[in-house]
Amino acid sequence: MQHRTAVAGFAGALALSALTIPGAAQADDFSGDIKITEVVVNGGKDIVLGTTDVKTFTIAVTAVDDSGIETGNTFPVMWHTPLPNGDSYGLVTPGNIAGTCMRQSSTTTTCTHTLKMNPRIHPQDNTTAGTWTVRSHVLANDGDYLTKDSAAKARVLRNSRLTVNASPEPVKKNKTITVTGALTRANWETYKYAGYTKQPVKLQFKKKGTNTYKTLKSVTTDSKGNLKTTTKATADGYFRYSFAGTSTTPAVASAADYVDVR
Repeated sequence: MQHRTAVAGFAGALALSALTIPGAAQADDFSGDIKITEVVVNGGKDIVLGTTDVKTFTIAVTAVDDSGIETGNTFPVMWHTPLPNGDSYGLVTPGNIAGTCMRQSSTTTTCTHTLKMNPRIHPQDNTTAGTWTVRSHVLANDGDYLTKDSAAKARVLRNSRLTVNASPEPVKKNKTITVTGALTRANWETYKYAGYTKQPVKLQFKKKGTNTYKTLKSVTTDSKGNLKTTTKATADGYFRYSFAGTSTTPAVASAADYVDVR
C-alpha cells in the first residue's frame, strides 16, 4: 500500500537515537479528514533527567477518522525545539514503532509508544533543557494520513537536588540557629551535579505536631549554589529548604532537619 511505504520511509529516516536536524520544522503533510485529537507525553508530567539513569516514558497519540485508524502507524518522534539558527537536537524515537493501540470507538484509536531518553546521548548539552516538540504520523484505514509537525510540547528538565542542615542542635529557645544547604542540578555536559547559582529558595519550618510548613524567609544561592541564613529557634520542629523550579529545572524540597528546642 502506498501510504504504508511512506510511513516506513518516515520511520526509517528518523531511526537514529540522536542527531542534529537542520531546519527540523516543516509544514504538516496530510491527505483526507484524519485528525490527531490528543498527544500526551509522559502522562502529562515533565521528563526529568539526571546524569546517568535512562528515563523511560510514553507518548500516547489519539487519532480520529471516519474509516477508523490503522494501528501500527501512529509513529511519534520528539526533539528539542529549534534553536535560533534553525537547528534542533536530540531526536528520540520509540523502540517499537507499532506501539500498543486501543480502539476507543469505530473512528477513534489511541496508540501508546514507549521511548527512552539517555542523559548521555539525547540532551547533548545543557541548552536543550526546556521545551521539546513531538511530531506524529497517523494513518487511516481508507488511506487518509497526517504527519503533524508540532503535535505536542513537553519539557525535559535537569534534575535538581537540595540539602539542609540546621545547627546547633539541641538549642535553647529563642536562640539563633544557622541553616545551611546547597541547590545543585544535573550538568549534561560534565555528567556531574553542580551548584545552581543566584536562585531564590524558601526557608520553611514545620512545628512539631503539625502538618504544614510555613515560609520564614527567602534565601538566594551564592556563586556555588550554597545557602546560608540565620533564624530564631522558637519551638521544636523541622526546617527545610524549598525551591520552586524554573523553565529548565524542576521544583525540589530538601529533606527535613529536626531541631530540638530546650
